[in-house]
Amino acid sequence: MALTGKQKAAMLLMSLDPGTAAELLKGVRPETVQELAVEVAYLETAGMRDSKQSVEVASQFCQSLAPTQGFQLKKFLDTMLKSTVGNEKAKSIQMQIEELLRRRDPFMNIRMANARTLAEILAMEHPQAVAVVLAELPSKKSSEVLSLLDEKVRVGAVSGMTNAGMVNAEAKRRIAEMVYKKLESLKAASASSGAATEEEGEHPLRKTALVIRNLGKEIRDGLLAAMQEKDAQAAEKINELMVLWQDMLEITDRSMQEALRGVDSQKLALALYKADETIVKKIKANISERAAATIDEEQSLMAAPKKEEIEAARESLVDVWREMNKKGELNFIES
Repeated sequence: MALTGKQKAAMLLMSLDPGTAAELLKGVRPETVQELAVEVAYLETAGMRDSKQSVEVASQFCQSLAPTQGFQLKKFLDTMLKSTVGNEKAKSIQMQIEELLRRRDPFMNIRMANARTLAEILAMEHPQAVAVVLAELPSKKSSEVLSLLDEKVRVGAVSGMTNAGMVNAEAKRRIAEMVYKKLESLKAASASSGAATEEEGEHPLRKTALVIRNLGKEIRDGLLAAMQEKDAQAAEKINELMVLWQDMLEITDRSMQEALRGVDSQKLALALYKADETIVKKIKANISERAAATIDEEQSLMAAPKKEEIEAARESLVDVWREMNKKGELNFIES
């Protein structure tokens, strides 16, 4: 029997935990919520809910979240301008657009830059300049960049942010221009050396991965199995993106304690080297005082490790969480 649109929505809600379902319905009209609640009750009492159909509905929903070609700015502007002002004028306008946008918002391109690249550039700048840039970034990215800076620069930048509002527009423009030029130089150097530049922002499949993560285990496993047959590479990437290092703060204490049981203290000390303070607190709150003291001792004896070594240690921890997630043993704090 073919399901109506509302029945599909109801079936999707039934495959989620109550907290996630409530989050999904935020902003929906009360009348629509009532209609969906009626459909949920009908599907359950009529015995129309089965795991195969639930997987199909969840699959359709996830496919709707997958990135599409969407709006192509360059193609749109090219077609529109050539049709209205001719080829030569269109080229001239397109060359000026980026400059005009930068004048309107000098920090626009900087906000789109990779956090690690920004930290690399800002590490050599005056703390007040760092403070101005951080104040112009979204709070999440600002925190990420701050965590990647040296402690001395970090303290100076935070102190400077209290006075960032007193910096005049012209000074901000000059700082933005200086940082932008360095970003362009780094990009050019990467291109000339053949290095691939890291894409900024979340992986396009991350949202899909989070939706699948919140599904019940039976639905989730069926959906991933179906995706594995259709596109093994995408299924593998979604499995990976369901749990990342930054998700640590969302894992329940009990799951965290289980995950940390038996983890080598040296590897843990390396993973926490210069990690965000909230992450360090989360880990230490879920191990014994003796184990926490061992980590501090390991770090005090540690020579400055390479970035690759820290990343490898963190990834090994994340692999433990992913394995638990596959088994349905990893629980997340409900929003």
